[in-house]
Amino acid sequence: MDILSSQIIDVIGDYMLAFMRVSGLLVSMVGLSARTIPAPVRNLLAVLLTGMIVPMIPPVPMTELVSVGAFIEIIKQLIIGISIGFISMMVINTFVLAGQIIAMQTGLGFASIVDPINGINVPAVGQFYLILATLLFWTFDGHLFMIEMLVVSFDAFPIGEAWFTPEQFKEIAHWAGWMFVSAVTIALAPIVSLLIVNLAFGVMTKASPQLNIFSIGFAIAQLTGLFIIWLTLANQAHHFEQQWQRAQSLMCSLVNAC
Repeated sequence: MDILSSQIIDVIGDYMLAFMRVSGLLVSMVGLSARTIPAPVRNLLAVLLTGMIVPMIPPVPMTELVSVGAFIEIIKQLIIGISIGFISMMVINTFVLAGQIIAMQTGLGFASIVDPINGINVPAVGQFYLILATLLFWTFDGHLFMIEMLVVSFDAFPIGEAWFTPEQFKEIAHWAGWMFVSAVTIALAPIVSLLIVNLAFGVMTKASPQLNIFSIGFAIAQLTGLFIIWLTLANQAHHFEQQWQRAQSLMCSLVNAC
């Protein structure tokens, strides 16, 4: 009877801790972390992935499931999964931030809709860039790469044996800086174009004060912003590819896969 109970504890520990890491990835990964995804669907996917991963990893050295050590190990597995998914989310948020910058500069920020991922009001341009980046993520097979990194992470960080180093946490924190740099780079062309338009209206106002430039300047700025967005739309795939390659390099370095 004791042998049977120890075997049951070993099996539960193997699947429970692996399930925590998989769940951490799914709650922070692009596409699957949206509020529009039902929780039962996400949980079922986590169970399926856990069932496929557990037979390929070594047994978990755990003798007690209800203990402080087990609780700490569960938190560690969640953090590992969330950290991997967080990197992919920052790639998408780069384009959301770029869209919000463009919307504010062009006056299109007044048109706002509810973001289904975060549940808050965001400019429609930012939501458009979010949908575009998400479609590119699926097109580049980002979901398959994320699952691959999750599987590799069990070799780099065996359950109960390895953990992130302070330098790796620092790399993840610094990765957020690329989001702002890349967002400004993506929005640079519309920002410069609108700056030129505003300077032109400023010169016209100075030359002819009697003209009511502000009554038509706002509408022209919006039309110019839409035109610039249309012109720069073809470059979004290139920007996404570059940002995604940086994310892949970071994830590979974290799990020692490159």
